Amino acid sequence: MKISYNWLKDYINLNIGPQETADILTNTGLEVEGIERYESVKGGLNGIIIGEVKSCKKHPNADKLSITTVDIGQDRLLNIVCGAPNVKAGQKVPVAIEGTTLYQGDESFKIKKTKIRGEFSEGMICAEDELGLGTSHEGIIVLDDKAKVG
Repeated sequence: MKISYNWLKDYINLNIGPQETADILTNTGLEVEGIERYESVKGGLNGIIIGEVKSCKKHPNADKLSITTVDIGQDRLLNIVCGAPNVKAGQKVPVAIEGTTLYQGDESFKIKKTKIRGEFSEGMICAEDELGLGTSHEGIIVLDDKAKVG
């Protein structure tokens, strides 16, 4: 799993750089495989916005899908169909908005407004692997409650 150095600084008072932090973590028994700049993630996280799930209800035409309403800090809320088992109202989540390009290996795909099982979806709530931040696809990334929407 990849962890943001800036996120880590929210929890630990750090007056040292990323490499020194990695060395300390390694010396305490935690494995640090490497340090990457966010720009090294394919797409550089362009088009990814922090959203807050305002509502989440079961999709009427699919057992494993939910229909969410997500606030991304703009003039209107987005309706997003989500297949993650861990999505629920009140969560802060990474959202790929319409027009965002995401990557799976060497393949890319563009997020667009689409109908999924009869319901419109205007974006995508993302898991680690969809953002290139890890390999997990067990559920969406749930951000800290302090994360700012927008």
